[in-house]
Amino acid sequence: MESLRWLIDLFNANIPVGNSSLLVREVVGNIFGLASAVGGMRRKVWAWPVGIIGNLLLLTVFLGSIFDTGHAANLLGQAGRQIMFIAVSFYGYHRWKQARGSGSGTAISPRWATPRERWTLLVILVVGTIALTPLFRILGSYEPVWADAWTFVGSLLATWGMAKGWVEFWLLWVAVDIVGVPLLFSAQYYASAFMYLFYGCFTLAGFFVWWRVRNREQAIVQTAMPDPITRSAP
Repeated sequence: MESLRWLIDLFNANIPVGNSSLLVREVVGNIFGLASAVGGMRRKVWAWPVGIIGNLLLLTVFLGSIFDTGHAANLLGQAGRQIMFIAVSFYGYHRWKQARGSGSGTAISPRWATPRERWTLLVILVVGTIALTPLFRILGSYEPVWADAWTFVGSLLATWGMAKGWVEFWLLWVAVDIVGVPLLFSAQYYASAFMYLFYGCFTLAGFFVWWRVRNREQAIVQTAMPDPITRSAP
């Protein structure tokens, strides 16, 4: 019972920051999220289960009034996307595990999305945001509700793109952070806001890392399997 009480106290613990405070589990959840992002950039399969732990912690944070966190604002898009992250992470984990090269520890081979795939992502992002905004407003999400809907849909697409190995998924995260960071500051979720601000810079770095990996792997393939015309040239 003592150990259980200690876990409950830790679950509800706060870190004093000026006239306000931060939930320990909000900080810890974002640390797990950052670790997952690092693993994703390095194409490590363990990035998915590590991310799930962070998602479970943050799910309890963003439903502020339900879990009595001291936040009156419920960010339903932020909370809902934690559930979505968990669901898609199981898919990503199995896909990356199957694709992992023997002994290398890395999983997916990055590739550029096709023009059709890019347009599909854009249409789903815009239409999904428009469709979910009135629903989130009815359910009592924090204003501006469209920003919460944008972060939900964008996060879904970015996570799906990561599972597929599309290089562009990093840019989707940038689009999510541009809208999500001001929303989090406005709702006083400061730990998540600062972490997402850092994510914005990190995701840009991840984009260029995957871009270089894609170019390097493509060059290796072209060297190993040169163009037929080139092979037949005298």
